[in-house]
Amino acid sequence: MSTTTQRPHAVIYDTDPGVDDAMALYYALAHPDIELLGVTTTFGNVTVDQAATNALYLLALAGRADIPVTRGAAAPLVKHAEAPPAHIHGADGLGNLPQRQRFDNRLDPRSSAQFIVDMARARPGEITLVPVGPLGNLALALEIEPRLPQLLRAVVLMGGAVLEPGNVSPVAEANIWNDPHAADRVFCAGFPLTMVGLDVTHQVILPVALFAEMAAHHQHPAMHTLHHAVDFYAGFYSGLYPHVAQIHGCFGHDVLAFVALTDPQLFEYESGAVRVAVDGLAQGQTMLRRKTISYPQSGWEGPASRACMQVQAQACKDLIKTTLMRDWIRP
Repeated sequence: MSTTTQRPHAVIYDTDPGVDDAMALYYALAHPDIELLGVTTTFGNVTVDQAATNALYLLALAGRADIPVTRGAAAPLVKHAEAPPAHIHGADGLGNLPQRQRFDNRLDPRSSAQFIVDMARARPGEITLVPVGPLGNLALALEIEPRLPQLLRAVVLMGGAVLEPGNVSPVAEANIWNDPHAADRVFCAGFPLTMVGLDVTHQVILPVALFAEMAAHHQHPAMHTLHHAVDFYAGFYSGLYPHVAQIHGCFGHDVLAFVALTDPQLFEYESGAVRVAVDGLAQGQTMLRRKTISYPQSGWEGPASRACMQVQAQACKDLIKTTLMRDWIRP
């Protein structure tokens, strides 16, 4: 567990829940160094309406109906929208839950983009945005408030890949591929930005047995729900990757964005300008400028981002377990 004595990270979580999104949400709620200010939702793993419903539901289960949830981007800025991957996350995004408890919390009436802007203006220099889905909400927030890169403390996003093969094409990761135009705007905007992509998330495999252990420890509907969702999710990954099937687990994609926020020393980084291919066979590819030579093609003069390239996988798994085993669920 991080032993930092600084103020908690004030965070807006931008998400499309989604199983690994649910893991990340509960890590954020459980971690003592994170103050979750709001959850903004987008299309991606599910429709934006289902994403908002899932965020409300997961917060209600954990006793955190006080945290505002907003509905955001319903489709990519430019490209044709793809169907949600029901075979990965379930048609409901949470592994096709057999039933759901009733919940009473309701959406904040603002759009996700407006909520991000309002909060950044109210607390300039204090808030970190953690996006783990397509980046439309942040791109739209930039249209409302061009000074957003100066108003936010940082952006720590899950998405992209530098050297690791993609998961929706040979070169593209799903979040970036789902809205490449939005992603390129975000990488060019000048945010203090850390990219937590497949280069590291494919190194961290979380076994279903870990979530079964945590569910047994808490004996609470929130963790039983997460265990059910992870078991469904692991079925997909175990069918795709033999080394994942050996432990019946899944990659810890989205939760690693929060691990990079709370414990950045567990990662190794490279810095450089990142651009996104917006069309063609390479659509969604995140290209990191790794040399300082002069290129004949323009477009590489933009701001530098920081990309996670290596991770201490076992330390991450230990941290996730320690954090979620804490007494964090409210009545």
